[in-house]
Amino acid sequence: MRKRSVGSAELDLVGVIRMPETSVSPVAAIVRRVLWALVALFVAVLLVYLDRDGYRDANGDGVSFLDSVYYATVSLSTTGYGDITPVSDSARLVNILVITPLRVLFLIVLVGTTLAVLTERSRQAFKIQRWRSKVRDHVVVVGYGTKGRSAVSVVLSDGVDPSRIVVVDTDQGMLDAASALGLVTVHGSGTRSDVLRVAGVPRAKSVVVAASRDDSAVLITLTAREMAPNAQIVAAVRETENVHLLRQSGANQVVVSSETAGRLLGMATHTPTVVDMVEDLITPDEGLAIAEREVEQTEVGGSPRHLPDIVLGIVRGGRLYRVDSAEADAIESGDRLLYIKKVTPAED
Repeated sequence: MRKRSVGSAELDLVGVIRMPETSVSPVAAIVRRVLWALVALFVAVLLVYLDRDGYRDANGDGVSFLDSVYYATVSLSTTGYGDITPVSDSARLVNILVITPLRVLFLIVLVGTTLAVLTERSRQAFKIQRWRSKVRDHVVVVGYGTKGRSAVSVVLSDGVDPSRIVVVDTDQGMLDAASALGLVTVHGSGTRSDVLRVAGVPRAKSVVVAASRDDSAVLITLTAREMAPNAQIVAAVRETENVHLLRQSGANQVVVSSETAGRLLGMATHTPTVVDMVEDLITPDEGLAIAEREVEQTEVGGSPRHLPDIVLGIVRGGRLYRVDSAEADAIESGDRLLYIKKVTPAED
Protein backbone atom coordinates (compact mmCIF):
# COMPACT_ATOMS: atom_id res chain seq x y z
CA MET A 1 0.00 0.00 0.00
CA ARG A 2 1.31 3.41 -0.90
CA LYS A 3 1.92 5.64 2.05
CA ARG A 4 0.03 8.92 1.97
CA SER A 5 1.94 12.13 2.35
CA VAL A 6 0.68 15.37 3.78
CA GLY A 7 -1.31 16.92 0.94
CA SER A 8 -2.14 20.48 0.02
CA ALA A 9 -5.71 19.99 1.25
CA GLU A 10 -4.51 19.46 4.82
CA LEU A 11 -2.09 22.38 4.51
CA ASP A 12 -4.99 24.59 3.45
CA LEU A 13 -6.91 23.51 6.56
CA VAL A 14 -4.16 24.64 8.93
CA GLY A 15 -5.65 27.63 10.70
CA VAL A 16 -9.18 26.38 10.06
CA ILE A 17 -8.96 23.13 12.03
CA ARG A 18 -7.06 23.28 15.28
CA MET A 19 -6.02 20.03 16.89
CA PRO A 20 -5.61 19.91 20.69
CA GLU A 21 -2.05 20.53 21.83
CA THR A 22 -0.16 19.68 24.98
CA SER A 23 0.74 23.07 26.37
CA VAL A 24 4.32 23.65 27.51
CA SER A 25 5.40 26.89 29.17
CA PRO A 26 8.12 28.93 27.42
CA VAL A 27 10.44 28.56 30.41
CA ALA A 28 10.05 24.78 30.42
CA ALA A 29 10.67 24.63 26.66
CA ILE A 30 13.86 26.72 26.97
CA VAL A 31 15.13 24.70 29.94
CA ARG A 32 14.51 21.45 28.06
CA ARG A 33 16.44 22.67 25.01
CA VAL A 34 19.32 23.87 27.15
CA LEU A 35 19.50 20.50 28.89
CA TRP A 36 19.61 18.70 25.53
CA ALA A 37 22.39 21.04 24.40
CA LEU A 38 24.36 20.31 27.57
CA VAL A 39 23.87 16.56 27.07
CA ALA A 40 25.24 16.82 23.52
CA LEU A 41 28.18 18.89 24.78
CA PHE A 42 28.91 16.45 27.61
CA VAL A 43 28.92 13.46 25.23
CA ALA A 44 31.31 15.25 22.88
CA VAL A 45 33.66 16.22 25.74
CA LEU A 46 33.66 12.66 27.06
CA LEU A 47 34.46 11.15 23.65
CA VAL A 48 37.30 13.60 23.00
CA TYR A 49 38.82 13.16 26.44
CA LEU A 50 38.70 9.35 26.29
CA ASP A 51 40.51 9.45 22.94
CA ARG A 52 42.73 12.44 23.77
CA ASP A 53 45.86 10.68 22.50
CA GLY A 54 44.38 10.83 19.01
CA TYR A 55 44.27 14.65 19.03
CA ARG A 56 47.10 17.15 18.50
CA ASP A 57 47.30 20.44 20.35
CA ALA A 58 49.11 23.31 18.65
CA ASN A 59 50.98 23.93 21.90
CA GLY A 60 52.35 20.41 21.84
CA ASP A 61 51.62 19.76 25.52
CA GLY A 62 48.88 17.17 24.99
CA VAL A 63 45.12 17.44 25.35
CA SER A 64 43.83 17.99 28.89
CA PHE A 65 40.25 17.80 30.12
CA LEU A 66 39.94 21.55 29.72
CA ASP A 67 41.25 21.21 26.16
CA SER A 68 38.58 18.55 25.55
CA VAL A 69 35.87 20.92 26.76
CA TYR A 70 37.34 23.69 24.63
CA TYR A 71 37.53 21.50 21.50
CA ALA A 72 33.99 20.14 21.97
CA THR A 73 32.61 23.65 22.46
CA VAL A 74 34.23 25.23 19.40
CA SER A 75 33.52 22.12 17.33
CA LEU A 76 29.80 21.87 18.17
CA SER A 77 29.36 25.60 17.65
CA THR A 78 31.05 25.17 14.20
CA THR A 79 33.69 27.76 15.13
CA GLY A 80 36.65 25.40 14.66
CA TYR A 81 39.84 27.42 15.29
CA GLY A 82 42.05 24.47 14.24
CA ASP A 83 44.45 24.64 17.21
CA ILE A 84 43.29 21.18 18.31
CA THR A 85 42.84 18.62 15.53
CA PRO A 86 42.15 14.89 15.31
CA VAL A 87 45.16 13.07 13.90
CA SER A 88 44.53 9.37 14.58
CA ASP A 89 42.16 7.25 12.53
CA SER A 90 39.95 6.53 15.54
CA ALA A 91 39.66 10.23 16.42
CA ARG A 92 38.76 11.14 12.87
CA LEU A 93 36.21 8.31 12.69
CA VAL A 94 34.61 9.51 15.92
CA ASN A 95 34.42 13.02 14.47
CA ILE A 96 32.72 11.74 11.37
CA LEU A 97 30.26 9.35 13.02
CA VAL A 98 29.61 11.04 16.37
CA ILE A 99 30.88 14.62 16.65
CA THR A 100 29.29 15.73 13.37
CA PRO A 101 25.81 14.36 14.26
CA LEU A 102 26.18 15.92 17.72
CA ARG A 103 27.05 19.21 16.05
CA VAL A 104 23.86 19.01 14.00
CA LEU A 105 21.84 18.08 17.10
CA PHE A 106 23.43 20.93 19.04
CA LEU A 107 22.47 23.43 16.36
CA ILE A 108 18.94 22.05 16.11
CA VAL A 109 18.48 22.42 19.86
CA LEU A 110 19.81 25.97 19.86
CA VAL A 111 17.53 27.07 17.04
CA GLY A 112 14.66 24.86 18.15
CA THR A 113 12.24 27.74 18.53
CA THR A 114 12.78 28.87 14.96
CA LEU A 115 12.51 25.34 13.63
CA ALA A 116 9.33 24.77 15.63
CA VAL A 117 7.74 27.77 13.97
CA LEU A 118 8.87 26.66 10.52
CA THR A 119 7.62 23.09 11.00
CA GLU A 120 4.41 23.91 12.86
CA ARG A 121 2.37 24.18 9.68
CA SER A 122 3.50 20.79 8.37
CA ARG A 123 3.06 19.18 11.79
CA GLN A 124 -0.48 20.52 12.11
CA ALA A 125 -1.24 19.38 8.56
CA PHE A 126 -0.07 15.86 9.41
CA LYS A 127 -2.23 15.78 12.56
CA ILE A 128 -5.23 17.03 10.60
CA GLN A 129 -4.69 14.35 7.96
CA ARG A 130 -4.46 11.62 10.59
CA TRP A 131 -7.54 12.91 12.43
CA ARG A 132 -9.66 13.18 9.28
CA SER A 133 -8.76 9.63 8.24
CA LYS A 134 -9.69 8.10 11.60
CA VAL A 135 -12.49 10.17 13.12
CA ARG A 136 -15.87 8.43 13.13
CA ASP A 137 -18.98 8.63 15.30
CA HIS A 138 -17.86 11.87 16.92
CA VAL A 139 -19.91 14.79 18.24
CA VAL A 140 -20.05 18.11 16.37
CA VAL A 141 -21.15 21.18 18.34
CA VAL A 142 -22.03 24.18 16.17
CA GLY A 143 -21.83 27.30 18.32
CA TYR A 144 -19.80 27.56 21.52
CA GLY A 145 -21.82 30.14 23.40
CA THR A 146 -23.59 29.44 26.68
CA LYS A 147 -25.71 26.63 25.19
CA GLY A 148 -22.81 25.05 23.32
CA ARG A 149 -20.51 25.09 26.34
CA SER A 150 -23.19 23.50 28.52
CA ALA A 151 -23.79 20.81 25.91
CA VAL A 152 -20.07 20.03 25.73
CA SER A 153 -19.90 19.84 29.52
CA VAL A 154 -22.65 17.20 29.56
CA VAL A 155 -21.05 15.19 26.75
CA LEU A 156 -17.70 15.22 28.57
CA SER A 157 -19.40 14.09 31.78
CA ASP A 158 -20.67 11.05 29.87
CA GLY A 159 -17.08 9.94 29.37
CA VAL A 160 -16.60 11.05 25.76
CA ASP A 161 -12.96 11.74 24.91
CA PRO A 162 -12.40 15.49 24.28
CA SER A 163 -10.63 14.73 21.00
CA ARG A 164 -13.92 13.23 19.71
CA ILE A 165 -15.77 16.52 20.13
CA VAL A 166 -15.53 19.11 17.34
CA VAL A 167 -16.55 22.70 18.00
CA VAL A 168 -17.49 24.99 15.11
CA ASP A 169 -17.59 28.75 15.70
CA THR A 170 -16.53 32.05 14.16
CA ASP A 171 -15.31 33.56 17.44
CA GLN A 172 -11.62 32.80 17.90
CA GLY A 173 -11.85 33.48 21.62
CA MET A 174 -14.52 30.80 21.97
CA LEU A 175 -12.43 28.38 19.94
CA ASP A 176 -9.39 29.05 22.14
CA ALA A 177 -11.48 28.21 25.22
CA ALA A 178 -12.65 24.98 23.57
CA SER A 179 -9.12 24.07 22.52
CA ALA A 180 -7.94 24.54 26.10
CA LEU A 181 -10.27 21.67 27.05
CA GLY A 182 -8.66 19.42 24.44
CA LEU A 183 -11.47 19.76 21.90
CA VAL A 184 -10.92 19.88 18.15
CA THR A 185 -11.99 23.26 16.78
CA VAL A 186 -13.02 24.48 13.33
CA HIS A 187 -13.06 28.18 12.55
CA GLY A 188 -15.97 29.12 10.31
CA SER A 189 -19.71 29.58 10.05
CA GLY A 190 -21.82 26.49 10.63
CA THR A 191 -24.25 27.70 7.96
CA ARG A 192 -21.67 26.85 5.30
CA SER A 193 -21.65 23.30 4.00
CA ASP A 194 -17.88 23.28 3.42
CA VAL A 195 -17.24 24.17 7.06
CA LEU A 196 -19.54 21.38 8.28
CA ARG A 197 -17.82 18.98 5.93
CA VAL A 198 -14.43 19.95 7.35
CA ALA A 199 -15.83 19.28 10.84
CA GLY A 200 -16.65 15.74 9.72
CA VAL A 201 -20.44 16.04 9.94
CA PRO A 202 -20.99 13.31 7.27
CA ARG A 203 -19.31 10.81 9.64
CA ALA A 204 -20.60 12.26 12.93
CA LYS A 205 -22.76 10.37 15.38
CA SER A 206 -24.39 13.47 16.82
CA VAL A 207 -24.69 17.13 15.86
CA VAL A 208 -25.59 19.78 18.42
CA VAL A 209 -26.91 23.00 16.86
CA ALA A 210 -26.46 25.80 19.39
CA ALA A 211 -26.60 28.82 17.12
CA SER A 212 -27.46 32.25 18.49
CA ARG A 213 -30.19 32.83 15.89
CA ASP A 214 -33.13 30.65 14.95
CA ASP A 215 -32.77 31.19 11.21
CA SER A 216 -29.13 30.08 11.44
CA ALA A 217 -30.18 27.02 13.43
CA VAL A 218 -32.67 26.04 10.70
CA LEU A 219 -30.07 26.37 7.94
CA ILE A 220 -27.41 24.48 9.92
CA THR A 221 -29.85 21.68 10.73
CA LEU A 222 -30.99 21.39 7.11
CA THR A 223 -27.41 21.22 5.84
CA ALA A 224 -26.29 18.77 8.54
CA ARG A 225 -29.24 16.45 7.88
CA GLU A 226 -28.45 16.38 4.17
CA MET A 227 -24.84 15.42 4.95
CA ALA A 228 -25.60 12.93 7.72
CA PRO A 229 -28.97 11.20 7.22
CA ASN A 230 -28.48 8.90 10.22
CA ALA A 231 -26.93 11.33 12.71
CA GLN A 232 -28.70 12.39 15.88
CA ILE A 233 -29.29 16.12 15.43
CA VAL A 234 -30.31 18.19 18.45
CA ALA A 235 -31.07 21.87 17.99
CA ALA A 236 -31.90 24.79 20.28
CA VAL A 237 -34.24 27.63 19.30
CA ARG A 238 -35.37 30.75 21.08
CA GLU A 239 -38.99 30.83 19.96
CA THR A 240 -41.60 28.04 20.02
CA GLU A 241 -43.01 29.08 16.65
CA ASN A 242 -39.77 27.92 15.02
CA VAL A 243 -39.82 24.39 16.45
CA HIS A 244 -41.69 22.95 13.46
CA LEU A 245 -39.12 24.49 11.10
CA LEU A 246 -36.31 22.71 12.93
CA ARG A 247 -38.19 19.41 12.88
CA GLN A 248 -38.97 19.76 9.18
CA SER A 249 -35.30 20.51 8.60
CA GLY A 250 -34.35 17.19 10.17
CA ALA A 251 -33.77 17.79 13.89
CA ASN A 252 -34.47 14.74 16.07
CA GLN A 253 -34.90 16.87 19.17
CA VAL A 254 -35.61 20.57 19.56
CA VAL A 255 -35.11 22.49 22.80
CA VAL A 256 -36.84 25.85 23.24
CA SER A 257 -34.36 27.79 25.30
CA SER A 258 -36.46 30.89 26.00
CA GLU A 259 -39.55 28.96 27.09
CA THR A 260 -37.54 26.58 29.24
CA ALA A 261 -35.86 29.48 30.98
CA GLY A 262 -39.22 31.25 31.28
CA ARG A 263 -40.84 28.24 32.94
CA LEU A 264 -38.05 27.99 35.46
CA LEU A 265 -38.30 31.70 36.21
CA GLY A 266 -42.04 31.43 36.70
CA MET A 267 -41.72 28.38 38.95
CA ALA A 268 -39.05 30.10 41.00
CA THR A 269 -41.52 32.80 42.08
CA HIS A 270 -43.67 30.37 44.09
CA THR A 271 -41.85 26.99 44.19
CA PRO A 272 -38.11 27.79 44.23
CA THR A 273 -37.20 24.37 45.64
CA VAL A 274 -38.70 22.71 42.55
CA VAL A 275 -36.39 24.83 40.40
CA ASP A 276 -33.45 23.74 42.57
CA MET A 277 -34.38 20.10 41.98
CA VAL A 278 -34.73 20.60 38.21
CA GLU A 279 -31.36 22.34 38.11
CA ASP A 280 -29.86 19.46 40.06
CA LEU A 281 -31.28 16.89 37.64
CA ILE A 282 -29.96 18.63 34.52
CA THR A 283 -26.55 19.39 36.04
CA PRO A 284 -24.32 16.33 35.49
CA ASP A 285 -21.49 17.31 37.82
CA GLU A 286 -23.03 16.64 41.22
CA GLY A 287 -26.11 15.50 43.11
CA LEU A 288 -28.75 13.75 41.02
CA ALA A 289 -28.86 13.33 37.25
CA ILE A 290 -31.17 11.82 34.65
CA ALA A 291 -29.44 8.92 32.88
CA GLU A 292 -30.27 6.14 30.45
CA ARG A 293 -29.21 2.50 30.60
CA GLU A 294 -29.97 -0.88 29.08
CA VAL A 295 -32.24 -3.23 31.01
CA GLU A 296 -30.69 -6.24 32.65
CA GLN A 297 -31.88 -9.72 31.75
CA THR A 298 -33.20 -10.27 35.28
CA GLU A 299 -35.40 -7.17 34.93
CA VAL A 300 -37.22 -8.35 31.78
CA GLY A 301 -40.91 -9.02 32.50
CA GLY A 302 -40.96 -7.00 35.71
CA SER A 303 -42.45 -3.60 36.38
CA PRO A 304 -40.16 -0.55 36.17
CA ARG A 305 -41.94 0.85 39.24
CA HIS A 306 -40.58 -2.00 41.35
CA LEU A 307 -36.91 -1.48 40.56
CA PRO A 308 -34.45 -0.02 43.09
CA ASP A 309 -33.80 2.82 40.63
CA ILE A 310 -36.28 5.67 40.26
CA VAL A 311 -37.43 5.02 36.69
CA LEU A 312 -38.98 7.89 34.74
CA GLY A 313 -39.72 6.10 31.49
CA ILE A 314 -38.94 3.33 29.03
CA VAL A 315 -37.42 3.81 25.59
CA ARG A 316 -38.74 1.14 23.22
CA GLY A 317 -38.14 1.17 19.49
CA GLY A 318 -36.86 4.71 19.68
CA ARG A 319 -40.03 5.94 21.39
CA LEU A 320 -40.31 7.14 24.98
CA TYR A 321 -43.09 5.83 27.25
CA ARG A 322 -43.59 7.44 30.65
CA VAL A 323 -43.51 5.10 33.59
CA ASP A 324 -47.26 5.64 34.23
CA SER A 325 -48.29 4.62 30.69
CA ALA A 326 -49.82 1.24 29.88
CA GLU A 327 -46.91 0.38 27.55
CA ALA A 328 -44.51 0.66 30.49
CA ASP A 329 -46.28 -1.88 32.71
CA ALA A 330 -43.74 -4.58 31.89
CA ILE A 331 -40.10 -4.33 30.79
CA GLU A 332 -39.26 -6.03 27.51
CA SER A 333 -35.93 -7.25 26.17
CA GLY A 334 -34.14 -4.48 24.28
CA ASP A 335 -35.75 -1.68 26.29
CA ARG A 336 -33.74 1.17 27.76
CA LEU A 337 -34.59 2.82 31.05
CA LEU A 338 -34.57 6.51 31.87
CA TYR A 339 -33.81 6.77 35.55
CA ILE A 340 -32.43 9.07 38.22
CA LYS A 341 -28.92 8.28 39.35
CA LYS A 342 -26.76 9.74 42.07
CA VAL A 343 -23.58 11.35 40.78
CA THR A 344 -20.57 10.54 42.96
CA PRO A 345 -17.22 12.37 42.83
CA ALA A 346 -15.75 9.42 40.90
CA GLU A 347 -18.27 10.04 38.10
CA ASP A 348 -17.50 13.75 37.74
